Amino acid sequence: MKKVSIVTVNFNQPQVTEDLLLSIETTNDYFNTEIIVVDNGSNTNPVPAWLLKYPSVKFIRSEVNLGFAGGNNLGIKEATGDYLFLVNNDTEFTSELIEKLVTVMDSNSHVGMISPMIKYFSDKQLIQYAGYTPMNYYTCRNSCIGLKQKDIGQFNHINGPTAYCHGAAMMIRKQAIDKAGLMNESFFLYYEELDWCERIIRAGYKAWVNTDAIIYHKESVSVGKKSSLKEYFMNRNRILFIRRNASFIKMLIFYIYFLLLVVPRNLITYIKTKNNNFIRMLFKAVWWNFTHSKNSSNLGYPIKTIA
Repeated sequence: MKKVSIVTVNFNQPQVTEDLLLSIETTNDYFNTEIIVVDNGSNTNPVPAWLLKYPSVKFIRSEVNLGFAGGNNLGIKEATGDYLFLVNNDTEFTSELIEKLVTVMDSNSHVGMISPMIKYFSDKQLIQYAGYTPMNYYTCRNSCIGLKQKDIGQFNHINGPTAYCHGAAMMIRKQAIDKAGLMNESFFLYYEELDWCERIIRAGYKAWVNTDAIIYHKESVSVGKKSSLKEYFMNRNRILFIRRNASFIKMLIFYIYFLLLVVPRNLITYIKTKNNNFIRMLFKAVWWNFTHSKNSSNLGYPIKTIA
């Protein structure tokens, strides 16, 4: 039985994280696991209390917020499993979740990473993810298969390749991480798992989805549906992803598309919805990409505002 390291990151959501730990305790029937929780610079350090409450869990405390990639990378470095199951702290497990993913990994050595079907916690018949379509590098757009569709069995028993795994729940082969490297921390938030998928695939592995394995996701607990933080990093990292993964010609076409179509469209939307503070974030996101290398760790966004 291969060992699985379950890695999750907490940021100012101790109760949400405790709900996940309870979910794992009550539903997980795959016993060769370790659980690693990274506290990513929360305003109040929950780790001392957690050490007493959850003696079998490994806790790591970062004094600063390292973002999604940085926080997960801390957990990955401490993990001892053959497979690492990275899950958002706002998810809840179902029975046989890990076992079904491990069975696929054990049977297919070319699979470097795999995600389960993800459903919304608030409506367990509503699908969030059943795979991804390939990326259009001219627009940096792709689609989440099954998004907000009612589950009537249309995605049952899918067990095969997908363009990308989903950052809310993805199991990665340790050997694939050793070959492709950790997540790139220059993204901080959003697009980092897509970039990681690209590198793992280029390292010779495949990304798969198994819709017989299911996890529930409390969508948008961390950041919210609309925020300056989200608008900044979604725009900044959309450009950064193309810079890191597209050919020069595709990147050039993307820049023309983004600057002449996306920026004006977003500005009109911000003005119509009276989100004028997003305008500054949009220009800041674009400017960062013109003034920083594609591997820069300089976020261009004050850490103190990320809370």
